[in-house]
Amino acid sequence: MVRFGVIGTNWITEAFIKGASHHEDFQLAAVYSRTEDRAAEFAGKLGVNTIFTDLEEMAKSDGIDAVYIASPNSMHASQAITFMENGKHVLCEKAIASNSNELSRMIKTARENQVVLMEALKSTLMPTFKSVQENIDKIGKVRRYFASYCQYSSRYDKYKAGTVLNAFNPEFSAGSLMDIGIYCIYPLVVLFGEPKSVQANGYVLESGVDGEGSLILKYDEMDAVIMFSKITDSTLPSEIHGEDGNIRIDKISTPEKVEIIYRDGKTEDLSREQLADNMFYEAEEFISLIQQGKQESANNSLENSRITMAILDEARKQMGVRFPSDK
Repeated sequence: MVRFGVIGTNWITEAFIKGASHHEDFQLAAVYSRTEDRAAEFAGKLGVNTIFTDLEEMAKSDGIDAVYIASPNSMHASQAITFMENGKHVLCEKAIASNSNELSRMIKTARENQVVLMEALKSTLMPTFKSVQENIDKIGKVRRYFASYCQYSSRYDKYKAGTVLNAFNPEFSAGSLMDIGIYCIYPLVVLFGEPKSVQANGYVLESGVDGEGSLILKYDEMDAVIMFSKITDSTLPSEIHGEDGNIRIDKISTPEKVEIIYRDGKTEDLSREQLADNMFYEAEEFISLIQQGKQESANNSLENSRITMAILDEARKQMGVRFPSDK
């Protein structure tokens, strides 16, 4: 069994626990919240007896082996480093850090303490995405990657009414790029590696974070076009264009229906059966790494996280989005 503590008493933590609970070696052992009442309420709902309101105390606990971090982005680095310095493995929600400097410190700490550090980007570990990886050669020379993820945020109505919640607050290293755009960028990096150049445009809200934006990324023989937004919706699928056909992906954040459309009009379904509780796959990967004594995932590797973070940094720089942690 791998005994998990969780940081973050929100819907994403509940979704992770629900998905991870499909794994026979997952055990929820502890819950952290800044307030005892919230920790007790969340833990009670999940049938957990151990709660913490002190992060250092939780990190030193002999009752957990690993931690899932789902706090605001700005807190990821300091929290992860605290746990890794105490020998705990860390599965950290995307974006794994605020910037490349923070991520470098996290990676250094993970290696010094020989623990697993993995970014919890679920889509690149799902069976249907792995089917894309295994079949991408069928479309011939790839010339373009196009990804779109635009989802109107329920918090945007409150923002327009004058209430700035975490999702639109630069203090928490937030914004559309960090929350939505990363779902388009990370799969690109897993499939094609580091781009030669990044060109970014975006609309920056008065709060100081981006509400929406777009990227063009240049590779030697292809380019990538990415659109993301938290202030508009889109129903466009994502596609990978090859000289012999294209791969159409229904949702880049949670690929479920994927098919090849060949130039002659024939189609091939690449979709695979997968659990509705799709956060299972990141838990499965993370637990497997711990049990096998490995320190990095093949898809969600530290190098892929490093490249993705470098793209995020450059895009924010071009859009004019700065976080307090950038100083």
